[in-house]
Amino acid sequence: QVQLVESGGGLVQPGGSLRLSCAASERTFSIFAMGWFRQAPGKERDFVSVIKWMGGDTYYADSVKGRFTISRDSAKNTLYLQMNSLKPEDTAVYYCAASSSAFGHWASAYNYWGQGTQVTVSS
Repeated sequence: QVQLVESGGGLVQPGGSLRLSCAASERTFSIFAMGWFRQAPGKERDFVSVIKWMGGDTYYADSVKGRFTISRDSAKNTLYLQMNSLKPEDTAVYYCAASSSAFGHWASAYNYWGQGTQVTVSS
């Protein structure tokens, strides 16, 4: 069982930056890919980005491409999301997730989820 714990959320002004982290509770040898999703109030959970744990291939939602960067540190079992040029519409609870078999944008492909961290973009 992999446990995921996000951190790094907070309040930031439009145009600002934040870096989210997601620490895995154990070695990630069983993980094929890890991703970030987000959910705004009253909306569905949306895909943000995914990275293959081995190899580092990445994929982004169009809404964040060029502004967000996903990365991982295998030695620390930690996933990151660097968010730049933040917009009010990026406001949401951000979740990290791990998949043992898939590299994709659909939530059902992910076996493990963190508890979420709030990101609020407002002046």
